[in-house]
Amino acid sequence: MDEIDQQIVALLVEDGRRSYGDIAKRVALSAPSVKRRVDALRARGAITGFTARLNPDALGQTTEALVELFYAPGTLLDEVAARLREHPEVVEAWSVTGDADAIARVRTASNAELERLIMRLQQDGSVRRTRSQVVLSQLVGR
Repeated sequence: MDEIDQQIVALLVEDGRRSYGDIAKRVALSAPSVKRRVDALRARGAITGFTARLNPDALGQTTEALVELFYAPGTLLDEVAARLREHPEVVEAWSVTGDADAIARVRTASNAELERLIMRLQQDGSVRRTRSQVVLSQLVGR
């Protein structure tokens, strides 16, 4: 990826709806050249898609938390992923090193809903325990 590709990617991250013409002006290329570069970045897998950024507070999801999940021995990652996908409050999840087996980033309407989600996660018996941190504020967002 050269410097122009990096500039194009940065502009698209800032606004995924930006036109090829607008990008072209900012990187001193023609719109068709920008389109070819974006197509090449997509073909290589560097750009995997375009999405809308949402304001969770405006959507009523005012509580954000990181939930560490400790699973029963022998629980497979595919099972963990499938179970977490069943809960729309889980917006991201990762397998991790350290004490926990996985960490889920969740958004709920309230602390009470967070508590209910944690209880639902524990219901099937594969989650032995959880440890949660409620997010107070975002310091860096990219």
